[in-house]
Amino acid sequence: MSKKKGMSWRQMKREGYPELYAMMIPVLVILFIFKYIPMNGIVIAFEDFNIFDGILGSRFVGLENFQKMFSDSDFLRALRNTFAINLYKMCFYIPLPIVLALIMNEVGKRFQSAMQTIVYLPHFLSWVIVGGIFVNLLSVNGGMINEWIKQLGGEPVKFLYDSKYFIHVIAFSAMWKEVGWGSIVYLSAIGSVDPEIYEAARVDGASRLQQMIFITVPNITSTIVLMTLMSLSNILGNSFEQVLIMYNPAVYDVGDIINTYVYRIGVNNMQYGYASAVGLFNGLVGFLFLIAANFLCRKFLHRSIW
Repeated sequence: MSKKKGMSWRQMKREGYPELYAMMIPVLVILFIFKYIPMNGIVIAFEDFNIFDGILGSRFVGLENFQKMFSDSDFLRALRNTFAINLYKMCFYIPLPIVLALIMNEVGKRFQSAMQTIVYLPHFLSWVIVGGIFVNLLSVNGGMINEWIKQLGGEPVKFLYDSKYFIHVIAFSAMWKEVGWGSIVYLSAIGSVDPEIYEAARVDGASRLQQMIFITVPNITSTIVLMTLMSLSNILGNSFEQVLIMYNPAVYDVGDIINTYVYRIGVNNMQYGYASAVGLFNGLVGFLFLIAANFLCRKFLHRSIW
């Protein structure tokens, strides 16, 4: 009995693998140019960088920028806010797309198409537009929501200027914009489940709810784990455009996150070395989160990316 070997070149050519690899070339080139080449700039995090002296001419300061970072109360506040905002958003962003995908999978095809169009549309709007919509809706003077509150006899609420409400506005606006788009992956995973399993369950008398709970959800667990891991790996890296558009000095105590902090000290204050150190720390923490989450999922759920 001969041993099973890998595919020969002729077999790969017949299956269309060369064409698939050729399609990857532009993506790899873009990834190399915009992701790997800029990594040379990491050295700025260890320098007192001056744009006139350049990377090679700037003074090397070692870990001084990192020591400054951990002794800066504004950075520690931004770090705390980043974790708070993104963990709060994840509490909704992980389950809501799954629930939405399950609901859309159960409705009729015609209604499903209309529903998909409606819930996907906000994703294609930039945060400048979405932020403008919410700023106008929640404005103290003339905002629709506050006008309704006043008509009901209440006092206007400073949604965007009160720390008590701001984090909820950030979470709600993010869900409104991205939940529909996030459900696409789960709908694709649901569509790949073998229909014969559902037929067998119906023969055994399973209701649609039981099919959803005991067939659909277990079969998309791998996708759920993958999407959760991807969210955890970017826990310190998202929300920049959203928060930058919607926050203001009145809510810095809860709204200032790492990326807006880096933007403010790097671009506005021209502290490039210090800003690079904060950005490098941000990337390392996201990487460690991904490694830890992947390990825990592999250990307890027996599912992981690698």
